[in-house]
Amino acid sequence: MNKKPNIVLILNDDMGYSDIGCYGGEVETPNLDRLAANGLRFSQFYNTARCSPSRASLLTGLHPHQTGIGVLTYSFGPEGYAGNLNDQCVTIPEALKTNGYRNYMSGKWHVAGNLTEPTASWPLQRGFDEFFGTIIGAGSFYDPNTLTRGNENIEHEAQHDKSFFYTDAISDQAADYIRQHAQQHPDQPFFEYVAYTAPHWPLHAHDEDIARYKGRFDAGWDALREARLQRLVDAGILDKAWALTERDPTQPAWTQAEHKEWLLRCMEVYAAQIDRMDQGIGRILDALEETGQLDNTLVIFMSDNGACAEDIPVGVPVEELVNNLMIARSHTRDGAEVRFGNKPDIMPGPEDTYQSYGTAWANLSNTPFRLYKHWIHEGGISTPLIFHWPQGIGEKGGVRHTPGYLPDIMATILDISATAYPQQRDGKAVPPLEGQALTAVFNGDIAERAPMFWEHEGNAAVRIGDWKLVRKYPDPWELYDMASDRTETRDLAAQYPERVADMRARYDDWAARCGVIPREKILELMRAQPAAFWEEEEA
Repeated sequence: MNKKPNIVLILNDDMGYSDIGCYGGEVETPNLDRLAANGLRFSQFYNTARCSPSRASLLTGLHPHQTGIGVLTYSFGPEGYAGNLNDQCVTIPEALKTNGYRNYMSGKWHVAGNLTEPTASWPLQRGFDEFFGTIIGAGSFYDPNTLTRGNENIEHEAQHDKSFFYTDAISDQAADYIRQHAQQHPDQPFFEYVAYTAPHWPLHAHDEDIARYKGRFDAGWDALREARLQRLVDAGILDKAWALTERDPTQPAWTQAEHKEWLLRCMEVYAAQIDRMDQGIGRILDALEETGQLDNTLVIFMSDNGACAEDIPVGVPVEELVNNLMIARSHTRDGAEVRFGNKPDIMPGPEDTYQSYGTAWANLSNTPFRLYKHWIHEGGISTPLIFHWPQGIGEKGGVRHTPGYLPDIMATILDISATAYPQQRDGKAVPPLEGQALTAVFNGDIAERAPMFWEHEGNAAVRIGDWKLVRKYPDPWELYDMASDRTETRDLAAQYPERVADMRARYDDWAARCGVIPREKILELMRAQPAAFWEEEEA
């Protein structure tokens, strides 16, 4: 057995805080629940509110603006917003490679500007020894764009295999890498990054998985939000003193909602997407057990942002989605025309549909918090975080309340593997790590941690201790005491103007140091971009 631990880092896409079973949800996730029951769950861990920035921060231990991914992988102009992982940062696999690790990736990359030609920002060029997955950030689960092995496009494999489903392909390749490594490199530790696209739209799932959730959500989003919060409190994850936020004011009460059959089907398909992912995680765990590596492997699971309230609007030009953004196919593999848009007369799930589950269900997914992907309020950045490592974490089923965020993951991985953080990359100095290792909380919560900072699309926050200063752009700054009001229902900014001023100054210093560009300037640049229409719709 290697003394150095293996690491399996699992990231899923656009999933809310309370969807999976071990975080109070109705979705059946026995494999994630098993990891939680035999490891640790974190109650206050944060992502960066959006796909590409979260991935860039996770992979580098820096803030996304420092890596070249300020918004998404479309160029919005100046340094920090180039939409391309730059050469001034070091990735986890690049660092681990210096310590004898082999590195594998299966799944969504989404930190490279060039989607079709290999560049210095593609996985093999950023430390991975093997890669299978997609370069783009979204698309059909049956026939994904930019499907790649190594540096070679292999879209034809999905197009000629009618059983292909991207979630399964990610899982099976990840399990195969583990078995392959055990046979070919038994004396080396490994790092594996498994990046699912589930449950990101479009709503694609198998009939048998969807059927499992028939009736599961019939009580509607209002009753289910209350039930989820109670389960989270009962599990010791959330404080019973924290109030459930009000239903999103743009959404009706469940009793007043129209098209209930279609609405329920949307949530059933969404749940089926997560269920299918969990099934695949089970196969990954099986591979670790079969090769005798589970006990000395740190398995980490989290989501890249909060639940997604984005609508798939009727009338978006198909050629924009297919040709410019490359996040859809115009036709199925059998030649049928794909039906785009959240139309209640089209039931989601099959390959010829392209829909999302909408604001009200996203509000349920983020129970008990408010707001969603894009925003820095708790609903946008709160993620489940599970750590499972039998040889390194003694407690089984523990809950940790110490706050943490994405830059901490690289710091933790380097710490447990005794890997030095490189000071240079290709002769160029790199910024120091922005995170702190979470190994300090393996044995129990700690009293204090360094301040945490966020910015995305002008939405911003700083958290210092129990105080969080947060802004929904372009609205004023709000102040919350997270110890008594983590659900952000009582804005205390007017009561504590000096604290607001101090925290704002701390935020401004961080933003200047890390290259955050004012949102007003970015909007000017976006208006000149071909993709601006779609990105503005998402915002």
